[in-house]
Amino acid sequence: MNLDFTAILPSLPYILKGIGVTLKIVIVAGLLGFAFGIVLAIFKISKSKALNWFADGYTSIFRGTPLILQLMIIYYGLPQLIGFDIDSYTAAVAAFSLNSAAYISEIIRAGILAVDKGQKEAAMALGVPGNRMMRDIILPQAMKNILPALMNEFITLTKESAIVTVIAVDDIMRRSYIVGGDQYRFFEPLIFAGLIYYVLVISLTMIGKVVERRMRQSD
Repeated sequence: MNLDFTAILPSLPYILKGIGVTLKIVIVAGLLGFAFGIVLAIFKISKSKALNWFADGYTSIFRGTPLILQLMIIYYGLPQLIGFDIDSYTAAVAAFSLNSAAYISEIIRAGILAVDKGQKEAAMALGVPGNRMMRDIILPQAMKNILPALMNEFITLTKESAIVTVIAVDDIMRRSYIVGGDQYRFFEPLIFAGLIYYVLVISLTMIGKVVERRMRQSD
């Protein structure tokens, strides 16, 4: 077997710098996707048919098409319509945000519907306005129920972020591929990239368990 991991040792700092790029995309896209996902979830349970149709149509499109297609449309196709280029980082964040919002909205909607109806009835009896009831009573309880699913979506987002290499974002995967091309050895740097992703996922899983435990203790 022609394997020599020592050959890529000088390139490890270069690959490790990709962690910051990956996390920057994942964190920003995750937060934006979460915020938009809440809006979509509220649209889905709204009494307005127009909002229902918009949210359902949005979710259907972004869940029914490949993420890499959405990314390439934004990066390569959208400039044709708007008349100027979009940088690769912005395109990556936009694609992941819009895609995550579709999945997160379903998670949040399920969490909201799982909250005991008695909570809503009690709030209405006390004269709590609808917006305040959703913000202060319904959503906090829903978040406790859906935290594991949200963490799973965030972990999935972290792994799927590797596809940004197709639009030349210098993340972990692309840097590993570049090192492989320079060294004419792809197995070693790609295995190292896989190890980095694995550590990130395990770390996120542990963080999620700690947060979930503390939220349960606060009940």
